[in-house]
Amino acid sequence: MNPEVIIKSDLRNIHELQPDDWPDIVPSFKFYFKSSFCKPMKIEIENKIAGIGAGNSLGKTGWLSHIITRPEFRNRGIAGLIVNHLRNLLIKTGSETVSLIATESGYPVYKKAGFSLQSEYVFFERKEPLISFNKPQNIVHFSDKYKYDILALDKKISGEDRSRLLAEKFKNSYLYLEDGKLTGYYIPRLGEGFIAADNPHAGIELTKLRCSVSNRCVLPGENHEGIAFLRSHGYAEIKKGRRMIYGKEFVWHPEKIFSRVAGNFG
Repeated sequence: MNPEVIIKSDLRNIHELQPDDWPDIVPSFKFYFKSSFCKPMKIEIENKIAGIGAGNSLGKTGWLSHIITRPEFRNRGIAGLIVNHLRNLLIKTGSETVSLIATESGYPVYKKAGFSLQSEYVFFERKEPLISFNKPQNIVHFSDKYKYDILALDKKISGEDRSRLLAEKFKNSYLYLEDGKLTGYYIPRLGEGFIAADNPHAGIELTKLRCSVSNRCVLPGENHEGIAFLRSHGYAEIKKGRRMIYGKEFVWHPEKIFSRVAGNFG
């Protein structure tokens, strides 16, 4: 029972492992399959894909994602095998830290594998989006001249070099400028619609824009201004998720993240 690399023909069967309360996992595995910095893996039993997961390398940091076991093969240690294999693979290829977002069922597996709690994400939901929003002049559409400013601000806030992940996601994104200086950005095509900002005002204005098209938002528990805004506008907390790490601690600023990427990159 050894992890193997997922091949193209496996993609047609990935949907069979879809958890009921998760977004569609197939697009994520198609992304992993075509991305050179991602390693999607599987364990097969009885000619079936019994478990899956992915290890995503950003250089000195990496992420584990979509660790899923088919229901009939649970309690056989499959998830643990995949976690250990991917964690070791990322470390071997240069990651000093490996991160993940843990579900309730996955938390014991990750804790056993040596991961420790780093932060919590808070999930909010509203019956419908906030449809009334007047975009201020400070919010502008993406321009190539700000590309490296985004990458620099993203590294400062996330603590990671995520240029590999962001490279193809800038199109149709929004920037918050103050006196011509970038202080925040919203990338709708990056996961669930990532928002980061150097100050609460920029973050809240970009959050208003995102909330005009989405009734859900997930952000770190340390972002008190963002949470206060969501609560004051009818968003209710529905659950929490644990962010865990293995290896070297790094400096990041969760209070400046106003909407996460997703469960696969924080």
